[in-house]
Amino acid sequence: MDFQHKPIFLKETLDYLNPSSGMVIVDCTLGGGGHSKALLERILPTGKLIALDQDLDAINAAEKVLRPLGKENYMIFHSNFKDLEEVIKKTPFEKVDGIIYDLGVSSYQLDEPERGFSYRHDAMLDMRMDRDRKETAFDLVNKSSIEELTDIIRDYGEEKWAKRIAIFIENKRIEAPIKTTGELVNIIKKAIPAGARQEGGHPAKRTFQALRIAVNKELDVLAPALKQGIKVLKKGGKLAVITFHSLEDRITKQVYKEMAQGCTCPPDLPICVCNNKPKVKILTRKPVIPTENEKAENPRARSAKLRVVEKL
Repeated sequence: MDFQHKPIFLKETLDYLNPSSGMVIVDCTLGGGGHSKALLERILPTGKLIALDQDLDAINAAEKVLRPLGKENYMIFHSNFKDLEEVIKKTPFEKVDGIIYDLGVSSYQLDEPERGFSYRHDAMLDMRMDRDRKETAFDLVNKSSIEELTDIIRDYGEEKWAKRIAIFIENKRIEAPIKTTGELVNIIKKAIPAGARQEGGHPAKRTFQALRIAVNKELDVLAPALKQGIKVLKKGGKLAVITFHSLEDRITKQVYKEMAQGCTCPPDLPICVCNNKPKVKILTRKPVIPTENEKAENPRARSAKLRVVEKL
């Protein structure tokens, strides 16, 4: 299957980052190369694109998209964005002009059955974005305790039937290991009462999201990665984050708020002693959300939000 990814908020991202010739731009989530290609076209002939992805399939596909623009104009690293500072040290640059994070799972990863991300295809339980990672969804589903599974499904999937799903998983895996996405979907459907299955989309959606986040430790690395991004930005540089669920968006919003905060002294102190200065200015007081046209063209964009800050 081709690694195709229709980049969401492409126009808005370009408007905020405002790339121009000579800039150094980082795409922390290369994916199919949609954002990267549009950014690279605008920073040529003297700019440089630095791109990261933990999925080698994505890197191989994006190479085909970017190569016509000149291999000397970009650098790609097989890396998680939690290692952004280390990646930047491997380049000729100390600071960069703009950064984008397009979070979550890509359309390709969902549509490629063998990756085990999708509840719509029957495949082995995997869900690793970086296939060098040892732990898979199979390991989590079959080796976690009921309490651990409940916490994962409730906290990362915001699933109110988390405990019941965990118990049903436990009862099934006593008979035999749960190996495939299809088996897991059937267990989830049995665990969620019939009345509750009529609302909120596919009944397995939240549990699959939760397992994917847990396998890839997506939320653990997000806040530190965003702070690294702000650190490596030049003054006036912009950092844009596209999220697809409330957990990612909440973390992004909290990091932005923390980094935009000035004095943290108690209000009754006559003078500031913390010397804390705001590091960024928030450019999106409310997040950018998709237009009706964008939602119609790309249903996976329905829940997307874009938040942007500028380095002070």
